[in-house]
Amino acid sequence: MKTRNLILFYLCLSALTIMLIPAPACPAATTFHNLFGYHDSRQRNMSYLPQWLSVLERHLRYDVPEGNCTESFFNSCHLNNWLSFLDSIKSLSRSGQLAAVNRYANKKKYVLDITNYGMEDYWAIAKEFLYNGGDCEDYSITKFFSLRWLGFRPDDLRIVILQDTNLQVPHAVLAVSTGNDVLILDNQTQQVLSHRQIVHYVPLYSVNETKWWLHIPPM
Repeated sequence: MKTRNLILFYLCLSALTIMLIPAPACPAATTFHNLFGYHDSRQRNMSYLPQWLSVLERHLRYDVPEGNCTESFFNSCHLNNWLSFLDSIKSLSRSGQLAAVNRYANKKKYVLDITNYGMEDYWAIAKEFLYNGGDCEDYSITKFFSLRWLGFRPDDLRIVILQDTNLQVPHAVLAVSTGNDVLILDNQTQQVLSHRQIVHYVPLYSVNETKWWLHIPPM
């Protein structure tokens, strides 16, 4: 996750404040409302997030050629490995599926976008990440679509862009609503933790397939 995302966040926040058109906040009953101790405010315009819109489009349209797993490009063999893994954990409990998906994605190589794609900031779809590896948002995207395949509802999932105050760097994780808690799938740990156990993350914005939210410190 790059500095550009932080700049985007502050530009969006400033623009929304100046416009004085308050976006409707999510109902207080939702578990995401107090994510990492911050309030969320739903935003209307997804065009602020072109990288994410590109992911949604490419995830559906990306063609996978035939091939075997020894070849130097993502092909049907690699895709079938992913789908076979997901099929193997369908019978697990919800918590078991979360743990398995987190471990599966976290085994992939951490690789900077500049190395993989010659770009400072590129959001990879699962079909790219599973072969190339990737950085923090790429882990989160693959976990997001893995859980969608397993039947998790879009409204129970959010990719969260945040600031890691320990490392002083931007970061991204996947947050999953479990009804009375929000669990965090993070490439920095194999453990799936409640957001209440994590004190060094400051959420900036979060997104799912149809909506996005700014996160605001409590007044």
